[in-house]
Amino acid sequence: MTVRILAALAVALLMNLSAHAQQASPSRLDEIIKRGTLRVGMTGDYKPFTYLDKARQQFSGFDVDMAQALGKALGVKVEFVPTAWPKLMKDFEADQFDIAMGGVSVTLDRQKKGYFSIPIMREEKTPIARCADVGKYQSIADIDKKGIRVIVNPGGTNERFARANIKDADITVFPDNTEIFHEIAKGNADLMMTDASETRYQQKQNSGVLCAVHPDKPFDFSEKAYWLQRDMALKAFVDQWLHISMEDGSYKKIYAAWFD
Repeated sequence: MTVRILAALAVALLMNLSAHAQQASPSRLDEIIKRGTLRVGMTGDYKPFTYLDKARQQFSGFDVDMAQALGKALGVKVEFVPTAWPKLMKDFEADQFDIAMGGVSVTLDRQKKGYFSIPIMREEKTPIARCADVGKYQSIADIDKKGIRVIVNPGGTNERFARANIKDADITVFPDNTEIFHEIAKGNADLMMTDASETRYQQKQNSGVLCAVHPDKPFDFSEKAYWLQRDMALKAFVDQWLHISMEDGSYKKIYAAWFD
C-alpha cells in the first residue's frame, strides 16, 4: 500500500513539475505575439517566390504576400530578414528569424534543425534551356556529357541536385540567381536544372528564348514548405492557417497573382 501511495505521489509531483515548466517556458508562438513581430528569413533572389529590390530595399513575390497574410493572421507586423542560400542553415541555427520562406524546399538536413509546415506545393527538378535546344536535354544522360555546360546557383538544392547527378558535364556556379537565366539566354551556359515552377515562370519572362523542359515530367520528387524554428505551437498555428487559406480561396488568389 505504501509503495502505491509513494508511486502516486511521484506521478503527481512529475505532473506538477511538467505543468510548471510549461508555464515558465512560453512557446515561440507566444513570444512572437508578445513581440508584435514575425521575423521572416528570405533570400530575395528566387522569382516568383521572393525578390529583393536592393535600391528600394523592398521584397516582393508569392511568399512575400503569403508572409504578410500570415502576419495578419497572427496579428503582428512582418520583418523580412535578408539571408542567402549558402548561409540559410547557419542563419536559421543562429535564430536570425522565426520562419524561412521564399521557395524553401523540404530536406531532411533542414528537418533535423527545425520543423516544416504542411507542404505548400509539390516541386521537382527539371531543365530550362534555350528553346532551340529543348530536344537535346530530355534526360540526365542527355545532359551529363562532356562539353555540356550546366549552370547552378550556390548553396541550395539546385547545386546539390546537379552535383549528385552530373559527373561528366561542366558545372558552373553563378553567384547571382536573379541574373543566372540571362547567362543561358546569352549562350554562356547551356541549361539549368531547377524547380519546375521556376522554369515555367522564367519561360514566361523570356518568351521564345528560354523554354522549360518537360516540367510536367521532372527528374525527382520534392516539396516546398515553410521552415520553422522548433516550436510545436507555432507549427500548429502555421499549419492551420495554411489549411484554412487553401480551403477558403485566399491561397489560390495569391498563387494566381504570381504563377498563372
